[in-house]
Amino acid sequence: MANSGIQLLGFFLSLVGIVGLIVGTILPQWKMSAYIGDNIITAVAMYQGLWMSCAFQSTGQLQCKIYDSILQLDSALQATRALMIVGIIVSIAGLGVACMGMKCTTCGGSDKLRKSRVAMTGGIILLVGGLCAIVACSWFAHNVIRAFYNPYTPVNTKFEFGAAIFIAWGGSLLDVLGGAMLAASCPTKKQVSKYPPIGSTRSGAAASTKEYV
Repeated sequence: MANSGIQLLGFFLSLVGIVGLIVGTILPQWKMSAYIGDNIITAVAMYQGLWMSCAFQSTGQLQCKIYDSILQLDSALQATRALMIVGIIVSIAGLGVACMGMKCTTCGGSDKLRKSRVAMTGGIILLVGGLCAIVACSWFAHNVIRAFYNPYTPVNTKFEFGAAIFIAWGGSLLDVLGGAMLAASCPTKKQVSKYPPIGSTRSGAAASTKEYV
């Protein structure tokens, strides 16, 4: 029963993590303009994401522009895109595999040990997907920090972390945590003793003595 509860908890954590990964990947607030220096202009806030860049004006108007060419993008941004997409696809596949092996589902046969191994495999796949997303977010954050502290970067082009990268980070951590719970839910095989139990030997000996009498 406790094993089934761990599987359910890991499944729902991974599901919430995948939703967080998808939302974080779509949102454009991966980095936002940093207000530093002597001349602080807050009339326009600039946001940049994996797919588009946006400008939010103080009047409440939001203008977004999708990146025209993939080849013109920075290689780090292309790698972050690829890792996030791979992480989402792998996590969805792992969630499907784990769903087939959970105790509360009827698909995948009636063999409990086999179903637990399938759930463990799904958890390992979820771990791989979550780690891909963590690497993507950490790599993107490293580039933002390096550009921020670079003395040759103009003040008006410096960026800091936006809300989307934290959502993606949180989703990837939940994905990893849920995958770890599913991977740890596989029961170990019970060791079969080579010797018969004591009660059976005594009953067998008593029966044999009765026969000879």
